Amino acid sequence: MDKSTLNTYFHSLFPIQKEVVEKITETFSNFVLVKNTTLLDKDTISTKTYFLEKGYMRSYLLDEDNNEVTTNIYSGPCFVNDFLSFFKKQPTKEIYQTLTDCEIWETSLENVETNFHNIAEFREFSRLLFVINYYKLNDRVIEMASQKAETRYLNLLKQQPFTFQHVPLKIIASYLGITDSTLSRIRKEISKL
Repeated sequence: MDKSTLNTYFHSLFPIQKEVVEKITETFSNFVLVKNTTLLDKDTISTKTYFLEKGYMRSYLLDEDNNEVTTNIYSGPCFVNDFLSFFKKQPTKEIYQTLTDCEIWETSLENVETNFHNIAEFREFSRLLFVINYYKLNDRVIEMASQKAETRYLNLLKQQPFTFQHVPLKIIASYLGITDSTLSRIRKEISKL
């Protein structure tokens, strides 16, 4: 089991000794999920935390008309989880689904809590991870409220260009808060520039 990508991710947020990272990740085990598989279903309690090493996933919910609304698109390497469900043991409100074949690492809440109480660097890593995730969520809320659809599309294209090669346009449109036809029109207009 090659944990180099997982271990490197821990090093990416702040300097941390190799031995400490190996201690943190020793309880992680890996598995593969094929495309269009549900990792976490709505109304379940997340008992594991997941590290997406390779692949693309999304979280989504169903609106009152039973339409799928994509709330986030994940591309490895990154942590993927409903953290409120994981830490507070409450049912998830979203569905987490693979968009491609995915390579994933997982560990339990008990292992996370043990690391949190015993390894100071893990506490700092966790704090930084929560700050980063809060920043991304807050940034997305502001973007959705203040930017035109075309601007949101261009930002996604600039920040995550490979997403368009792996994620269906219908899901990208949902993530951007627009219809398929609006996304098609925006793409057509931009291609003329």
